[in-house]
Order: sequence, then C-alpha cells, then structure tokens
Amino acid sequence: MRAVQIDEFGGPEVLRFVETETPVPGPGQVQIEVRACGTNPADWFVREGALGGSLPQGTGFEAAGVVTRAGEGVAGTAVGDRVFGNLMFGGATAGAAQFAVLDDWATIPDTMSFEQAAAIPMLAETAIRTLDELGVVEGHTVFINGGSGAVGRLAAQIAVGRGAEVIVTSGAAKAAAMRELGAKVTEYGDGLADRVRALAPGGVDRVLDIGPGGQLPELIAIAGGDPSHVVTVTDFGNAAEFGVRASGREGTVFRLDAPQTVADAVAAGTLTVPVWRVESWENIAKVHEDIKSGAAKGKTVLRVEA
Repeated sequence: MRAVQIDEFGGPEVLRFVETETPVPGPGQVQIEVRACGTNPADWFVREGALGGSLPQGTGFEAAGVVTRAGEGVAGTAVGDRVFGNLMFGGATAGAAQFAVLDDWATIPDTMSFEQAAAIPMLAETAIRTLDELGVVEGHTVFINGGSGAVGRLAAQIAVGRGAEVIVTSGAAKAAAMRELGAKVTEYGDGLADRVRALAPGGVDRVLDIGPGGQLPELIAIAGGDPSHVVTVTDFGNAAEFGVRASGREGTVFRLDAPQTVADAVAAGTLTVPVWRVESWENIAKVHEDIKSGAAKGKTVLRVEA
C-alpha cells in the first residue's frame, strides 16, 4: 500500500510517500481503507522527534474510512461499515496511508462525511477528557487558555452545555465566533489575570491550558492559587514544577467513548466541529508547514486517494 512515512526526524521535507506492507488487524482490531485523515499540531511534534521512538514512523493520528477486515473477537462491526478513530503514535504507518488498523473506533453517522468524521477523534477525546479531569459541572466558571483553537472551541461548547460559564482567550479574528458559542472572550498578552478577573468577579473555578506554554504561574493565580484546578495539554515541561496535571502523558486514562459522543452531537446539531480546509494528502508537507507556522486558521483534513 501507499503511505506517508518518516524515516528521519526533521522538517516537512522528511515526509515521504512509500510503498509498504498493508497492516493486518489483530484480535479486537479492524482494518480500514482510509478515506480521510485529520491533522493536528501533534503531527509536526512527532515528525520533529519530540516524542522519540523508533523509525520509520507514520503520521496523521485521526482516520476515517470503510472497514475492510475485522480481527478475531470483533463484534458489532462488519466489513463495509463506515468508522473513524484515533491512532497511536509511534507506528510505522498511521492515518496518512491507504489502509490503517484501529484499536478503538466509532461509527460515522449517516449524514456525516468522511472528512467531517476525520476532524473529530483527537479533539473530542482531548476536550472531554480534560473537562472531566477538571470536574467541570454546572455553576463552575471555567477559563480556557488558548480557547479559540480547535480543542478549545469544542471544550468551550461542551462546558457551556454542562451549565458552566466559560471565558476564553482569542485573537480578534475568532472572537465573535467564540461569543456566538456562549463564551466570554479576552485577548492574549500582558495583564491576562486582571482581564479574566474583570470578566469573572466571583472567581474562576477551573483552568484548562491549551496555550503555547510558559504561563502556568499566572494560570494558577487565575484559578485562585490552587494548581489542582489547572490542567495543561501543552506545557508538559513545566507542569511538574508547579504541581499542575499534564494530561496526555503517561498514566492518563483516555476517553475512548468521546469520539462517538461528539460525532452524534455534531450530527444532531448540538455541537459544531468545523473543517476549515480539505486538502489532497499529496499536499501533506504544506499542511504541516501551515499548522506549525500558524497559517492554518482551523482544522485541516487530508483526503486520502489511491
């Protein structure tokens, strides 16, 4: 099969199309013919070697497609079903390939395209996991640092749906859209804690950090000085020093049910996960560049073609 592979860590130039072995499903797994692959900042982290691991490695950790084989013990899913899911980091191939193997998967709603489904898995799992780790419930005031990105946008919607008051940081281009989702908005930069306090005079109960890193002391202060009320999914390097939970690292309990929950809600019209751009997978190197540089203005999905 044809797949995108990383044979050495580095820039987008290390992404190569290769002919390689088609992965075979083991017990409890399914093989899919991939139709679409979601992209994320994690893709270039992996490509540059931030997570290490042996080479070669695949790229693209969200995939949607059609089941072509089912492993021993698989029940409730048959060849021909439309499914989607997350793939683990570190394998020789991943979602940017003609075929992939999923350990866990969800059913694509009838009204949903492969491209829309491929945008959901990682966002859904991260948003629901972190909100649950924070214990966000009705009546809480939640601050989401980096809240206008793809994960933050979904987390804000879910938190509002739980009855929480939500404040997010956002650039001017996305501020109106975040307000339409029910969030209060403040800009990035110096004086953040004062601006958040002005929007939440009763205090902030929980803080979710999806920002660029280096802000944990200020975020702890925003959370009333309690580091246990802060979760970060980006600032892994500083989390231990400040006693903040780094969600996604070793020991994390992942929410494997989250993609189905979010897909069903998107199909029902109660949540939105917009796809900003759909590109041919032939353009994967450019997509990686756009994500890292900040040129990407939303979720990009790759259409995987034979």
